[in-house]
Amino acid sequence: MPRSTCRLRWAPWGLMLGTALVVHAEAHANESLIKVLHERSCEGCSLADADLVHADLRDANLRNAKLMRANLGQAQLDGADLRNADLSFTSLRGASLRGADLTGSRLYGTDLRDADLAGATLSPNALEEAHWQGAQGISNGSRSHAALHNAGVEAFQAGHWSEAEQLFSDAIRSNPEEPLSWVARGISRSEQAKDELAAADFRYSAALYQRLGAGAWATKLTSAADSVSKRRFESDAPNEGKGMGGQFLQGAMASLRMLAPIAAKALVPLGLGF
Repeated sequence: MPRSTCRLRWAPWGLMLGTALVVHAEAHANESLIKVLHERSCEGCSLADADLVHADLRDANLRNAKLMRANLGQAQLDGADLRNADLSFTSLRGASLRGADLTGSRLYGTDLRDADLAGATLSPNALEEAHWQGAQGISNGSRSHAALHNAGVEAFQAGHWSEAEQLFSDAIRSNPEEPLSWVARGISRSEQAKDELAAADFRYSAALYQRLGAGAWATKLTSAADSVSKRRFESDAPNEGKGMGGQFLQGAMASLRMLAPIAAKALVPLGLGF
């Protein structure tokens, strides 16, 4: 019998097996979804990509659950046990997590914006790789320097200069020796026409980089500080935007554009600085 005939004879069985496996996987996922909604307990189960928007999961046992990419927006998760759960790229936007235990949970790319985390337990530095702008009730222990800086980066990229300035200020208070946050705050301040404060931030970051042996960056930041100071001086002059004043303004903005990608660089997961 020709080989091609044999292949045709066995091909349907392979297709049927593949289809059966898919159906089994979908059935298992549906069982897990039904279980968590009705019993509020699904320890270690797989709920990846599940649609749980507005779900009532108060005091639910979701320990070790696989919730990658699930949509839990506006869900009620007060008191839920989410220890060691995988919440990578999960949406918890606007969710209530009051008193929930997220110790050891993976929050890589997790959307916690506008969520209520009052009384929630988080591992140290857990928010460094998550999005948590507008979240309420976050304890200071979870707001590490990197988490604060990265949140400032998001606000910065969205053009929310005042919010970015505040977050970078918080990051600086957490670790005043990290020059990147000083640069970022300086740019945020410059965008708000706080040129004197911006120039001071650039000069201080230049001193930090000089101490670190990064003389080239120190020189660029000193130049940016001088340009911003000149911009402030020229903006008070009668011929603002003309002649040398216009050149100073262009020079200042060119320096800031050069520094912006540096300031916007996230500190995690690549580590501090550059």
